[in-house]
Amino acid sequence: MVIDTDLTGGRPLSAVPRTTARRGTNLPRMGDFNQTVVLDAIRRSRSGLSRVELAAATGLSAQTLSNIAKRLLDQSLVVESGKVQSGRGKPRTVLSLNPTARYAVGVHLDPAVTTCVILDLSGKVVARSTVRTPTATDPEVTIDVMVTAITELLDKASVNQDRVIGVGVASPGPIDSKRGIMVKPPNLHGWKDVPIRDALSRKTGLPVVLEKDVAAAAVAEIWGGDWDSREHFVFVYLGTGIGMGLVSGEGVIRGSSQNAGEVGHIVVDPDGPECVCGLRGCLAVTCMPANLVNEAHELGVFPDPVDTSDPVSVEAAFISLCKIAGSGDEQARAIIEKSARRVAKAASVLTNALDFDRVVFGGPYWPMLSEVYLDIVPEALHALTVEHSIHPVQVDGTVLGTDVGAVGAACTVFNNAISPQTKRLLLNS
Repeated sequence: MVIDTDLTGGRPLSAVPRTTARRGTNLPRMGDFNQTVVLDAIRRSRSGLSRVELAAATGLSAQTLSNIAKRLLDQSLVVESGKVQSGRGKPRTVLSLNPTARYAVGVHLDPAVTTCVILDLSGKVVARSTVRTPTATDPEVTIDVMVTAITELLDKASVNQDRVIGVGVASPGPIDSKRGIMVKPPNLHGWKDVPIRDALSRKTGLPVVLEKDVAAAAVAEIWGGDWDSREHFVFVYLGTGIGMGLVSGEGVIRGSSQNAGEVGHIVVDPDGPECVCGLRGCLAVTCMPANLVNEAHELGVFPDPVDTSDPVSVEAAFISLCKIAGSGDEQARAIIEKSARRVAKAASVLTNALDFDRVVFGGPYWPMLSEVYLDIVPEALHALTVEHSIHPVQVDGTVLGTDVGAVGAACTVFNNAISPQTKRLLLNS
């Protein structure tokens, strides 16, 4: 996929931003990479950077920086935002990001609800919308709903499509990222080998990138979270399904097929129900919202059974369960507390194996679970952490709200366009 070469000055480069500035190279043939290094440094600064500060941050020569700054100014990607006096000599001109220079669209396809956002170049959400995901088994119906949502949101935000560098789609796994295909999402009935990337690109006229929902959420947390936070963490996504995104060092761990984060078959209750995989008590049959509302019905919290094949019905019942738990019903709260302990057990498998020191929760259902989970999970994780005497495991909720998947999808588009990726410097890349 080619993403707006005017933005990058050449072929697209992708990586996840780091908490410290990257270093550039003064070799002339690395000009495209150096431009993304400079733009990325300016983007991550709170109030802009002077050329002297950029030189210190990137290691680039004054002449290289001067050339890059001119290109970025010519493309309106940065602006001169004032002057700063530092010591003797004339004031230095500050370069700041121009947020309205480019936009990215993010779409999160959840079996229950489809969320669409528009981000400006700074990563700020300038518009959002939600719509019920169609229950029709024909994927074309849902794709048309996504196209309409994108078009209407661009119109609402008065964003010219010429300034949109692409659309990111966060979808349930598994995905085939090379071909842009949703392979067989478990809660979208009738979906099998759907070429969603090409279909959306054809209908919107925009480049499209497909990302797994948990990976997108993790990217969003890197871009929009606390830059002073630790670099190694697990993002626990709580939606119609449960997944975990892994972040280490420079970025998201995606795996060989871009499907890392499938944790449904981690055993969290050996005495639990049998799973299709042959094990008992997997996360997939104990902690998903459909499992919890079934349990609520069996315990008499709900008088009538819930159609667990319908994501919208499950969502309505799960919201009701959380409200009942919040009102003081002991059985309802016990169900949520038990799910918190089980999810903590699954997260501990990853934090122990990878020596991670932070777990971040988010996703569509996080707001209604946050009170109980933040009360239960930290202590449960501490008890399960092998190295807790060396470092604790910090537990946080995302600061990005329920739109984290859609925001991450849009951030992935920007990632591909403006973040430096050192592997592109290899001669055979």
